[in-house]
Amino acid sequence: MVFDAFAKYLRSTGVDLEYIMNITDIDDKIIARAKEQGREPAEFAKEWEEKFYEDAKALGITAPVYKRAMDHVPEIQSQVQRLRDKGIAYELEDGTYFDLSKFPDYGKLSGRTDIQGDDAVSRIDENPNKRNPGDFCIWKKDRPGWHIEDTAITEKYFGPQYDIHGGGADLKFPHHEAEIAIMESISGLVPFVKKWMHAGFLINKGKRMGKSNANFMTAREALQIYSKETLRFYLLSSHYRSPLDYSEDNLKQAEAATSRLAEFVNKINRFEDEMLKDPNPAIAMMIDQGEKDFYEALENDFNTPQAFAVLFDLIKNLNPLMTKRKFDRPSAALLLAFFKSVNEILGIIPTDLPSLPKTVEMMLDQRERARQDKNYDLADKVRKQIEESGYRVDDTGYGPLVKKK
Repeated sequence: MVFDAFAKYLRSTGVDLEYIMNITDIDDKIIARAKEQGREPAEFAKEWEEKFYEDAKALGITAPVYKRAMDHVPEIQSQVQRLRDKGIAYELEDGTYFDLSKFPDYGKLSGRTDIQGDDAVSRIDENPNKRNPGDFCIWKKDRPGWHIEDTAITEKYFGPQYDIHGGGADLKFPHHEAEIAIMESISGLVPFVKKWMHAGFLINKGKRMGKSNANFMTAREALQIYSKETLRFYLLSSHYRSPLDYSEDNLKQAEAATSRLAEFVNKINRFEDEMLKDPNPAIAMMIDQGEKDFYEALENDFNTPQAFAVLFDLIKNLNPLMTKRKFDRPSAALLLAFFKSVNEILGIIPTDLPSLPKTVEMMLDQRERARQDKNYDLADKVRKQIEESGYRVDDTGYGPLVKKK
């Protein structure tokens, strides 16, 4: 989700971006699971690959081009052979290993060379005959090792060096360290990648969300409860490098936020006929500053929480003008164009939010004006009228979330 939004942001600024996501369809776990079910590993991998595409599409993930490891075996074999030719790889009974003693810079990304608690330990190759404890397998008898799949793919499409490499925080060591060792040893060029982006974990009840902790929800299950916009907002609500807490309350807040955004856009369209015709330079300046601040937040290490704060500050400042019918049509056009750009990048504004009855909309508008005027008795009275009409109002940090009872 993070890298889909980041890629869309880069493209929105005019960057000519090539974005590849690799599909690991050759893997020890895949082979073992397929064997358990009496199936061919390739067929088994393909089935789950298709499910992944379905989920990605349902979440609005459309930025990457996908490349399968299985389609790049000749490129992988070429890299293995070049490492052999340079004397950097050696043979053992179960495959070909990378000799880390030949790459003194191993560990320069993560600052370490030893295994720790949250590493992808299942991907560490164990063989008592290895020359060095950290040596990893690049070719396992009849198939590639995991670490060399990515470098073979990226060398084909990007060359030996490129700009940005992304991944989960757990891949920094040993996987990304191994990629650096492989590619820089083959090419002799430094650095392999200019910028690294590592996304933090989802945390559930104090533990990293995942299969091993049995504390996870699949994307498909989540989409049965929440809209893709809600899930995108939730997953982008924390800075991408930081861990993100999973909780029903956080998802409810995200749902309220996306509803607030959609309702604001709908309000602009709904009140257009009642808006002033002459442009208001002060409002145009507020919108222009908001747009500038939004893009500055994304430019600063893709700070999506700050970008979200900009959007809701803008809504907070402009909503009273709209409620009191002091908004103008030229400013509305600017605002709609800006929010359209926001949605093309982040995908957080629902376009098919269920419409409320006109009477409920009018009561919500009345309640909002009363709250702005600090007439809380009237606001409470209107809230009861809304609930008597069959709707529930939950006040959240992003504004009222209105749902049919």
